[in-house]
Parts: sequence; C-alpha cells; structure tokens
Amino acid sequence: MAFPLPVEEEVALTGDPALAAAEHSAGPRRRRVRRRHLPWFSGTILLVFVITGVFAPLLAPYDPETLDLGASMQPPWFAGGSSDHILGTDDLGRDVLSRLIYGARVSLLVAIAVVVLAGIVGVTIAVLAGYKGGRLDAFLMRTTDASLAFPVILLAIVIVGVFGASTLNVIIILAVAGWPAYARVLRSEVLRLKSQDFITQARAMGGGLRWVILRHILPNIVPTLLVLASLQVGLAIIAEGSLSFLGLGVPPPAPSWGGMLSDGRENIADAWWLPTMPGIALSLVVLSANMMGDWLRVNNDPTTKR
Repeated sequence: MAFPLPVEEEVALTGDPALAAAEHSAGPRRRRVRRRHLPWFSGTILLVFVITGVFAPLLAPYDPETLDLGASMQPPWFAGGSSDHILGTDDLGRDVLSRLIYGARVSLLVAIAVVVLAGIVGVTIAVLAGYKGGRLDAFLMRTTDASLAFPVILLAIVIVGVFGASTLNVIIILAVAGWPAYARVLRSEVLRLKSQDFITQARAMGGGLRWVILRHILPNIVPTLLVLASLQVGLAIIAEGSLSFLGLGVPPPAPSWGGMLSDGRENIADAWWLPTMPGIALSLVVLSANMMGDWLRVNNDPTTKR
C-alpha cells in the first residue's frame, strides 16, 4: 500500500508547478494552524501571574498587612459588598485582592528560586552520573533514590523545627525535594547522548570532559530541561501552598495563597470568598504551568510535533 507524500516533498521530487502553487497556498493555512495551537490560555495566565508578582506594590490597592476591623468580613462587590474592596475583606479587615497580589509575588519568588536551585543541582548530578558512569554513577543514583524516598513533610517539620518558618526555608525544603526529578530524567538523556556518534567523534578529536559537556551534552538536554522546569514550577507553587496551609511555610502575617486558604477554612460557612479566591488563583496558575509543560513536551518531541 502506497502512502501519499507530503505536498512539499512531492513538489521537490516532481517540480510540478500546480503542486508548487498548492504548497504556496498551504503555507498560510499551516501558519494559522500553528497559531491556533499556541498555548494562549496557559501563556496568558502565566504572564498575568508573573506581572502581578513583579509589580505587586504598584498593583495592590492596599497594604496586605494593614488591619481595618471596621471593614472586616465584607463580601466581594459582585456579592453585595463595597467597590472599595473588590474581592472583599477577611476577618481582620485586610483586603483580599491585595493579599492575593502579594501572595502571587511569594509564589513567584519561591517557584523561580526552587526551579533554579533544584535545576542546577539536578543537572550537575545527571551529567556527572550519566557521562562518567561506573561507581560515581551508582553512588549518585542511589543518593537520588534515597532523596526521592524521603518524605517532604518530614523534612519540612525538621527544618522548620530547627530554624523556624520563613520563605528561605521553604525554598531550601522544596529545592532539596525537587532536584532528584531533574537528576533521574536528565541522566537518561545524557546516557542516550553519550552513545551518539558525534560525542564519540568529539572525544576522538581530543575533546576533554569539560569541553564535551559544555559544547555537546548541555545544549542537547536543554529541551528536556525546559519541559521539566515548566512542570516543576507548578509543583513548587502547589508545594509552597501546601506547606503554608500546614503552617510550615511562609509565616503570617505575610500573605501567601496557602496561608489564606488555611485562614479562610475557619470561616468558610460565613465567608465563602476567603478560601475560594486563593483556591481559584492557585488552581489556575498550577493548571497553566502544567499545560505549558505539556505543550513544550509535545513541541520538542520530533515524534509528535507533526
């Protein structure tokens, strides 16, 4: 059974002017299809999240830690509240919108710091283990397995119990818990690249360890690294929210989405907006980060790109 060739390949083989015209008209259609398949939803949500986190002091209408007991428990303006507090206030009169905006800044800071630190450690271990092999590979991978098996909550309890709760400690906890995912996945990529002919030729030409890694190994694992990093952003945000919800993350009165969820659950029957607003924000950002990771994975995989 013969399969039809793509239009551009048939044009190259036959040189038919009619096929060339068809290929020319198909170009704009392909570009429109590509534009339709761009991650508009997830990209827009993540862009708003980043802008909100970076410019929080300019966007927040109130100080997120200022108390106003006379305006406590006001519902959102669309539920009969005042337009002065669009998303309402909490039991201490703090503006929910302002706390959401500053909470985005905390989540953004934690996510970026965790992804960078965990990525550096994970990439280093993956490259050394996959390229060097032998006993070093076995030792590093057993260390990675032990780190994957260690409970994150127990690590958080130990660190918070010894050093206290802070944003820096949250970053350290999540970075320690996050690097094994990079090491495990990227080591497989390094092992695959190590067996390729261009690596063998580079070593035969006298390329040293550092030169081969910097010029050939690292550039070729960047696509996989980008996918992992985008997925880890969502994991870091939801992990920070979980730790703050349990009282092991960002300490009050500093605003965080997890802390707002924890405070709001006590008043969920009378003030539904207190847990709902941070819950929606957290869900949208994590969903968008995961969707962006899936889009990057598909578009960097030559077997699924077509």
